[in-house]
Amino acid sequence: MTQPKPPPSPSSLRPPFTEETARAKVKAAEDAWNTRDPERVALAYTEDSAWRNRTEFFQGREAIKAFLRRKWARELDYKLMKELWCYTGNRISVRFEYEWRDADTGQWMRTHGNEHWEFDDNGLMRRRDMSANDYPIAETERRYR
Repeated sequence: MTQPKPPPSPSSLRPPFTEETARAKVKAAEDAWNTRDPERVALAYTEDSAWRNRTEFFQGREAIKAFLRRKWARELDYKLMKELWCYTGNRISVRFEYEWRDADTGQWMRTHGNEHWEFDDNGLMRRRDMSANDYPIAETERRYR
């Protein structure tokens, strides 16, 4: 009986991506974002990483951390699912879905979207382009807990 192959180590998750390393990169991103820790999440990005998040455009790790702090102060009980859509060379595209509870109203929301990622040679994301839509759901409709 053969032993299962261990997952790729984080240091091996760099371009050019294979299907295995692209899937592992997406899973690592999902796991990190689900910590809701801006300091940890920001380490996956280059110092000058350029972001478009819906209608916001900003650059750099400090701006990323500030954005994530604002995001998770508003989006309570955040739980994310990411899924590999496609990959090539140093780029990965994902679809995602997450649920959260609005800090002001208590309304549960579900967000659907897509992200396009571009990485440097060390596997740090230097560009993130995100589009998403939100809609209200009942607490009983939640998929992610």
